[in-house]
Amino acid sequence: MALSESQIPPDAQHYLVCGFEDCERNCLFYCNPCHQLMCEQCKDNHQKSPKTKNHEVVPYRERKRQIPVEKCSNHPTKDIDILCDECNVPLCSKCSTMPVHKGHSFIDLETIYTEKSAACTEEIQKIQTYFMPTAKDLQKEIKMDATEIKAIIDSIRSSMRDEAKSLKKLVDEVTSDNIEQVNKMEESLKEMLQSQDKTYQDYISYLEDLVKQFQGYLSSTQLQCNPILSSLSEHLKIRPIPETTKSVPPVFTAGQYSKEDVVKLLGRVTVPDTKPENRKIKPMETAVSIQLKPTGKQRKQDREKSDMKQTQSQSSSVTKVREYTVPGVDGVYHVSLGKSGRLWGSDKKGNLVQTDLQGNQLQKIQTSGGYEGYHTVTQDGDLIYIDKDNKVINRIALDNTITEFIKTGGGILPLSIHSSHIIGDLLVGMICKVTRYNKTGKEIQNIERDNKGQELYRCPHYITENINGDICTSDIKIVVVVNKSGQHRFSYTGQGSQFDSRGLCTDLLGHILVCDFYSDTVDLLDQDGQFLCHLLTKQQGVTHPHSVCVDDENNLIVGRNNTNTLTVYKYLQ
Repeated sequence: MALSESQIPPDAQHYLVCGFEDCERNCLFYCNPCHQLMCEQCKDNHQKSPKTKNHEVVPYRERKRQIPVEKCSNHPTKDIDILCDECNVPLCSKCSTMPVHKGHSFIDLETIYTEKSAACTEEIQKIQTYFMPTAKDLQKEIKMDATEIKAIIDSIRSSMRDEAKSLKKLVDEVTSDNIEQVNKMEESLKEMLQSQDKTYQDYISYLEDLVKQFQGYLSSTQLQCNPILSSLSEHLKIRPIPETTKSVPPVFTAGQYSKEDVVKLLGRVTVPDTKPENRKIKPMETAVSIQLKPTGKQRKQDREKSDMKQTQSQSSSVTKVREYTVPGVDGVYHVSLGKSGRLWGSDKKGNLVQTDLQGNQLQKIQTSGGYEGYHTVTQDGDLIYIDKDNKVINRIALDNTITEFIKTGGGILPLSIHSSHIIGDLLVGMICKVTRYNKTGKEIQNIERDNKGQELYRCPHYITENINGDICTSDIKIVVVVNKSGQHRFSYTGQGSQFDSRGLCTDLLGHILVCDFYSDTVDLLDQDGQFLCHLLTKQQGVTHPHSVCVDDENNLIVGRNNTNTLTVYKYLQ
C-alpha cells in the first residue's frame, strides 16, 4: 500500500508512486498548485492539458509543502491560506477584505509553510546524520572506556597482589634467617652449659672419691700404716671449686615500622594530577553537509569530492594472494614472522602456535598472554615472549630450550614486545611507558613523557619499529610515534569519530599499517603520520582485523579475532 505524503518521513529512502489513477510508475515530479505526485509521462500530459499547462511542476524534492486544511473561524466555508504580514495572523482570503486588515500586506501561507517545513526537515536531517550518530559514538566510547578502565584496574589489583606476595616472601625469608640465627645461638649456649655441667660433675665425683678415702682412714684398724697419723696434712688439701661464667642469653629487638612504611614498600594507587581531556566531538561541517536544494555548482563539487575519495581509496592496488589457518587458536590476535617461512600466531587465551605457510602446526606453547602483541622473533630466529604472570621475558632458542631472559620487576606489567631488526634491541611496551633493552637484556632507555611533561602512553599493547628508527605503538584508541631518542613525533587517532587501534607494523617504504577494529579497516600512513588510504575495508571482506605483519616478499598478512584464518595480500607493486 502506498504511503500518503504526510506519512512519508523527511529522510526516508523509499519508492514514491505516481499519484494519478492506475499509474504505478516512479514519482519524480510534483505539481505545486495541485499538490500531485507524478511520473515523467504524467507530468508531460499534465503540462499539455489546457487547464493545467501553466501549473508550476517541479522536481519532487523542490516541492512546496501542502499546508494542513483548516477552516476560518470568521468564514467557515473558507480555508486559511494567507498570513497578514502586519498582524502575523493566519487568515482566509475573505478576511483580507475586512476593515481591520485594510492596507496590510499578505503572504501566501503555503510559501511560509514550505520554508518552515524545509527548515524543520533540515534540523531533522542534522539530528539524524550528525547529532544522533555522534552522541551514539560518544556513548560507545564511554562503554569502551569502562571496559578499558576495568582492565587497567584489574591489572593494578593483580600488581598489588603480586607486590604483597613478593613482600610476604621477603618477610618469610628474613624471618627464616633470623630463626636460623637464633637456633645457632641456642646450640652454642647449650654446648657451653653442657661443658660447665660436665666440669662440676667431674668435680663432684672427685669430692665423692675424697670422702670415701677419708672414711677409709677413719675406719682403718691398723694404726701403724694409717696415713692419718703421719701425713694427714697432705690429704687435707682439697682442690678448689672450679669457676664458670653465667651464660648471656640473646635479646630480641622488635622492628620499628609503621603502616606508612609498609605503604612505601607496597606502593600506593594515586589519581594522576592531569586535567581530563574533553572527548572529541567532530565538527558538524566536517561530519555532514546538508543542502535541501543543491545547486549545479554544489552537485559538481560533490561529484569531484566523491571521485577524489574513490581515487584515494584505490591508490594502492590490493590483491588477495592466499589464505591458510593457524591450528590450535580460536583467533589470530598477533603474528610474529620467523625464519624459513615460519610464523607464530597467538589468541587471547594464551595459546601460542608456530606454523609453516601450509598451516601445519610445528609447536605450541601455553602462555599467560592475551590480546596484546606479547611475542616477537629476533634476528637469530629465537622467539621472545612475555610471561605477564611473573613479569619476565622468556627466550626460546632454535633447539627449543626456554630461558628467563629479562625480569622487568618493579611491579610494572609488560604488555608488548618487538625485536629490532636494525640493531637487535628489544622494545617493550609496559603500563605507561616503553623500555628499551640491549641484546644482553640490560635496560638502556625509558620513554614515558613528551617534551611538555605529558604522559605519552597508557597501555601500549602493540609495538614496532620503523625503518628510520621511530618507535610506533598502538595504545588505547591512538597510535603514538616517537623517534629513537624518545621525542614525540606525532599521534594518529583514525579517520572517523571512533578509533580502536589494534595490531600495527611497518614496511620497507616506511609506511605504518594499523588495524582499526572499530571501522573494520587497515589504515595506511606514511612515516610522518599522514593518512594515505584505507588499504583494506569491510567491503573487501575484512572484519575485526586484529594483527598485521609484512613478510619477506612484502606481502601483508592480516589476522582477525573471529577466525584462525590468516589472509595474505599483495599491496606493493
